[in-house]
Amino acid sequence: MKPEYKTFVEELIELAIREDIGDGDHTSLASVPESTRGRMRLLVKQPGILAGVEIAEMVFRRLDAEVTFEKVLDDGAKVEPGDVAFYVEGKERTMLQAERIVLNIMQRMTGVATQTAKYVERIAGTGCRVLDTRKTTPGMRVLDKMAVKIGGGENHRIGLFDMVLLKDNHIDFCGGVAKAIRQVHEYLAAKGKKLPIEVEVRTMEDIDEALGVGGIDRIMLDNFSVEQTREAVAKIAGRVEVESSGGITFDTIRDYAECGVDFISVGALTHQIKSVDLSLKACE
Repeated sequence: MKPEYKTFVEELIELAIREDIGDGDHTSLASVPESTRGRMRLLVKQPGILAGVEIAEMVFRRLDAEVTFEKVLDDGAKVEPGDVAFYVEGKERTMLQAERIVLNIMQRMTGVATQTAKYVERIAGTGCRVLDTRKTTPGMRVLDKMAVKIGGGENHRIGLFDMVLLKDNHIDFCGGVAKAIRQVHEYLAAKGKKLPIEVEVRTMEDIDEALGVGGIDRIMLDNFSVEQTREAVAKIAGRVEVESSGGITFDTIRDYAECGVDFISVGALTHQIKSVDLSLKACE
């Protein structure tokens, strides 16, 4: 886990505990003795790319510092029904409290990683990389982006703070591509900041304008056809990175990748996913 992610993940775990346990897991408090210890296993019920094992261990240890966590499979493992990802042993009450939190996190992360791996495989051999977007579940962005990496994809910016991305609305509000880029240069210089600059373009004329000003790192081709993308890549000719975005599906992504773009951003990696079925069950 990246060091900068740790605080976000810890805060998310705390929120999940407050949300689920509240003033107490009264079912477990009433039916399970405080001192009894037990063992559980994480069982895979659908094929996919496993993700969230590292986070699961953090959840268990947050609720029971003395828990024994035996990892069988690492994040990124290709799994099939019947595979066991890990065993955990500790206080039965706290394992029951952790159960749903762990499953909610791991089932979604595994779904994202599995979806990502399919897109990555779809463009294998082209040299193009699959990027995620900010289309994530509020509060769970770090977990979504971790899952994308586990699935073989790459992370775009984490938020609005770690990259400048001039999108269509910024450009329209500002009064044009060239003016927007120049104002970004002035802003970053005044603030003493060094951030990557990406510019979204909608026409070939926008590309000419962006390259004419210069001082940018990447151009995003917004809703370009395959033919337009091929023409745009030839125009840019390696002067800056090129990203395709908008309206690209699983069926068409390879056509875009073969145009020579460096990146393709896919919102569906995180906002159109199906969680993978997993279960935590008591065992010997």
